[in-house]
Amino acid sequence: MDLSKYRVTPNKAFELSSYATSEDERPSEKELLEQKVPESIEKLKDLHWKLHAEEKHGILVVLQAMDAGGKDEAISYIFSNLNAQGLKTISVKKPSETEQKHDYLWRVHEGLPARGEVGILNRSYYEEVIAPRVHDLLEEHEVPDDAEGDDVWKVRYRQINDFERYMHENGFYIVKFFFNVSKEEQRKRLLERMKNPKKNWEFSFNDVKEREHWDEYQDIFEDMLAHTSTEHAPWHVLPADDEWHSRYLVSEVMNELLEKLDPQFPEISEEDREELDKYIEKLEKEAE
Repeated sequence: MDLSKYRVTPNKAFELSSYATSEDERPSEKELLEQKVPESIEKLKDLHWKLHAEEKHGILVVLQAMDAGGKDEAISYIFSNLNAQGLKTISVKKPSETEQKHDYLWRVHEGLPARGEVGILNRSYYEEVIAPRVHDLLEEHEVPDDAEGDDVWKVRYRQINDFERYMHENGFYIVKFFFNVSKEEQRKRLLERMKNPKKNWEFSFNDVKEREHWDEYQDIFEDMLAHTSTEHAPWHVLPADDEWHSRYLVSEVMNELLEKLDPQFPEISEEDREELDKYIEKLEKEAE
């Protein structure tokens, strides 16, 4: 599978509208459910075990989307299958009073992975260049020195790129997914949450309010993706109207990265091997 077509090429003209929200040429849902997704997840589980055992690299997964874009479902269907010991997930929401007293990247530190872990940010530090921009929420003390007007967002893009480069250079790889959902598909999903009693808990009245700013969000997403997709931390734009196809793409992108890292189970020393053989013999004799 050619995953490069979903990747935003750094330093190249970019238009979000050139990325599909749905694709005609894709595996059928039956094939995805019965073959593609299960096989991809099994492969991912094996690679994740090796990553966790080796403790050499860490991976940070960033998920961004409009409400009902499919982030939560990707976590449920893909990442929940991984070894919990090597997985951590946090959801970035409206900053607390304590968080507002720190720099805007401070609050995601607890969600960063250790070596051998996959850390998942359901929404992320990218919220700090989205919602404040839509709703003009930036406080005066949050504006960088010598930055005026839209310059503040360019400064934050640079700071985020620097942060991600720092992570990458220290052995922590960043994978970023943008769930590109259409306005019509979002409408259908929001209505389903509102009408289905079993899904009411997923619905927030704010989801509909934010929908009123759809065009503003799309413009900001486009600007954000264009300025923060880099060689060391590229964005992947997923056709999110196709729920199972987009989940499959997430797992395949993860597998591609892990295969590149090629984690291996640690080998024990010759001395430990001799000791291990002794204990194997000891335990086997207990059954005699």
